[in-house]
Amino acid sequence: MEFVTEFLPIVIYILLIIVLLIGIVLAIKLIITLDKAERVIDNVNDKIHALDNLFHIIDTTTDKIVLVTDKVVESIVKVLTNLFASKKKEKEKEEVIVEAKTTKKKGAK
Repeated sequence: MEFVTEFLPIVIYILLIIVLLIGIVLAIKLIITLDKAERVIDNVNDKIHALDNLFHIIDTTTDKIVLVTDKVVESIVKVLTNLFASKKKEKEKEEVIVEAKTTKKKGAK
């Protein structure tokens, strides 16, 4: 029994030292991996910033195209609205003239 009480703490200490060494090795590998990942992320970030000008040009171009198409659509709608409005006005004028004629005939009776 005396052997177990002396031997067991030594085994536990050796196992703790091994676990501590494994933890240190894993921490160092993790630091190296994070450093590589940071370099990759910085590289991707630099490439994205290089494309910012291209995206700005595309955004500006699409905004101008939308402005032009909006103006074209607006003018087409205005022409169609005026065309249909003038037909409605002519129809209303004809109705007013017909009503005036019918009221004059009724008044003459």
